[in-house]
Amino acid sequence: MTSTTLTAIGEISSPFKQKFAIPRQPRLASAAKSIIKLTDGFNHPDMVRDIEQYSHLWLIFGFHQNAEQGWKPLVRPPRLGGNKKTGVLATRSTFRPNGLGMSAVKLERIIIDKNTAAIEISGADLLDGTPIYDIKPYIPYSDIIEDAQAGVAQEAPEQPMAVIFSEQSLSQLAALSTPSDFKLLIEQVLAQDPRPAYKKDSQDDKEYAVQLYQFDVMWQVVNNQTLITQIRAL
Repeated sequence: MTSTTLTAIGEISSPFKQKFAIPRQPRLASAAKSIIKLTDGFNHPDMVRDIEQYSHLWLIFGFHQNAEQGWKPLVRPPRLGGNKKTGVLATRSTFRPNGLGMSAVKLERIIIDKNTAAIEISGADLLDGTPIYDIKPYIPYSDIIEDAQAGVAQEAPEQPMAVIFSEQSLSQLAALSTPSDFKLLIEQVLAQDPRPAYKKDSQDDKEYAVQLYQFDVMWQVVNNQTLITQIRAL
């Protein structure tokens, strides 16, 4: 078989510092702002000339933290409750033969500093430090297929979890110097209920934590609602 060596052209600086709670698809958390830092040899402004005429981009990236765990032909996708196995090529599982993924994201702006280019995007579902192997324009007339069928993933996932903030967490949020739309990002991420699928229909008193940017967000599920209990700077 033919083998190919891929060279990362950049790396993403993302609010998602751990795999837990990353949205399972792109654009589910529009408040997530990220920077693609193009690497030496690929960061000249000529690389991104005219890219701003496109509103969205395709990112080809690597699931870099999964490489050592390998892959299997059958996986348990969250859409099926984590109980039913299906073929890896029939899913967007992160455990793939070549460990590659693709996401459509919104282009926010191009940053040029000292003749070096970087790209600000929003809506990415990528872990901080993810290597970027290629960037392509999103072309609506070609990339939108109106009559496409997607089986169990035809519709966007339901977001049944209301997100509420305790008085303590709101006071902490007000006292911290957080990125813009940080409260909205918390709501968008946790409304999707990132707990393991088997937890969703059972009593769950556990307090969870998710790291967003340089903050720990503590939360619990109470009466089928997500309660933000604390927000702490790391």
